[in-house]
Amino acid sequence: MPDVNSASPAAEFDAIIIGAGFSGLYQLHCLRDRLGLKVRVLEAAEGIGGTWYWNRYPGARCDSESHSYCYSFSDELIRDWEWSERYPEHPEIRRYLNFVADRFDLKRDIQLGTRVAGASFEAATSRWIIRTEAGETFNAQFLITAVGCLSSANVPKIPGHEDFKGDWYHTGEWPHEGVDFTGKRVGQIGTGSTGIQAAPVIAAQAARLTVFQRTPNYSVPAHNAPLTAEFKQQVKANFADIRRTMHSTTNGHPFTIEERSVFDVSPEEREAVYEKAWAKGGLQFRSNFRDITTDLDANRTAAEFIKGKIRSIVKDPETAAKLAEIDHPYAAKRPPIDSFYFETFNRENVELADIRTDPIDRITENGVRLQSGKEYPLDILVFATGFDAMTGPFLRMDIRGRDGLTLAEAWEAGPRTYLGLNVKGFPNLFTMTGPGSPSVLCNMPVPIEQHAEWIADCIAHMRREGIATIEATEEATENWVSEVNRAAEATLLPQASSSWYLGANVPGKPRVFMPYAGGMATYRAICDEVAAEGYKGFELGKVAAHA
Repeated sequence: MPDVNSASPAAEFDAIIIGAGFSGLYQLHCLRDRLGLKVRVLEAAEGIGGTWYWNRYPGARCDSESHSYCYSFSDELIRDWEWSERYPEHPEIRRYLNFVADRFDLKRDIQLGTRVAGASFEAATSRWIIRTEAGETFNAQFLITAVGCLSSANVPKIPGHEDFKGDWYHTGEWPHEGVDFTGKRVGQIGTGSTGIQAAPVIAAQAARLTVFQRTPNYSVPAHNAPLTAEFKQQVKANFADIRRTMHSTTNGHPFTIEERSVFDVSPEEREAVYEKAWAKGGLQFRSNFRDITTDLDANRTAAEFIKGKIRSIVKDPETAAKLAEIDHPYAAKRPPIDSFYFETFNRENVELADIRTDPIDRITENGVRLQSGKEYPLDILVFATGFDAMTGPFLRMDIRGRDGLTLAEAWEAGPRTYLGLNVKGFPNLFTMTGPGSPSVLCNMPVPIEQHAEWIADCIAHMRREGIATIEATEEATENWVSEVNRAAEATLLPQASSSWYLGANVPGKPRVFMPYAGGMATYRAICDEVAAEGYKGFELGKVAAHA
């Protein structure tokens, strides 16, 4: 049930925020508690948490270390909350977000169980009209989408899916009561970061697990473990330094990237560096040399090291070869970390089906059939096939800007934004961590906080100066799209042709590199400069003198 009473028709607010995850909660705090605005958060789910409300699949946990996967704006929160593990599991993240919401009394302005159907901008009043699927209407000067980058589940259209007589699930829409795999023959389609987390947990319970692999993937061990009392105390005592590090680094993590090149050291020294990083585990593996993500020859040294580890872990040589036959540079796709993923293929009840060489023909009543005719009888199908990332959550709503222009039309050839924050033709629409922002290339709370604070500062400026609307110019949009492309091309990221960063996992989606790869610290400086120069690149519409 909603945390607040249902709104009356055309209820008026200063701002409507869509989504009650990390982004929406902090944006509400910034606008309501710092600016004194009348704000309502609309959330489709029956609880807060955003992506973590829905992502409850086996093994689901964060791949940023817990002491950095949190808000950093409040010393009080840092003091009073304690994480239990190096990488928090989904229930603990939800507990944390509810702790934050309760601490700042946010729930009274959050309306749960409310899915937004669409929104339209009224030029005559310079306000947004927001409609819900239940027929409610809201009126607000500002519309802020805090819908998340990974919240629109991508279920592949495989022939015969509707014929399957077993149960099927998508990892992004997992039943809250869980799934009992005991004695079941399970097929898992997908080997991205989600599939890599889920497979070991499913295999430990199922009678048999078949992993259908189209794209082999790198993974580095997480080495997850409970946090020691000593570590917790160190974090609290030194969090100001940790925050400075997160704000100054490319990816918003609490560690810096080494200045040395792969080729500044001997092969023996390099191997020792990689071994030490493997033993430590986590995303920090890619930070040991500055050129791993930008130079293909340098990248090959890391890639071959990880492939060698796969071959040494997986006992069956044929299975090991299939898992290590990776066709893209290391970290050109989202770089997973795992808890015994490759070891899972040493279990007698686990089989790898290589659907790159023998693709899926169709789903049958009783399982999955490959083009060779081989059929796998299954009781349960798990789609670990990810999301319609970054643009999907926006386009499933009917958002219309000036003159009825739909966001789908504006993004027909791919997303075009200014700073990932605003879209030409859509005044007063702020797209938190939208396409064109660093977002998914970062430890997400860092760009989320930066976005929320920048948006709040922008709105405060507008109110002081009597500005009714803010809208990106065409020139600024074109220049930013060019900058996003330039930043991507300076890395190896575009070389992973099957990456969801490019939208390649969704048939028919334009192939456009969506996040900004220039680094979070650089992006922050650009946004600060835009604001300092009077919101350069935006058209600012003044309120009429008689208003």
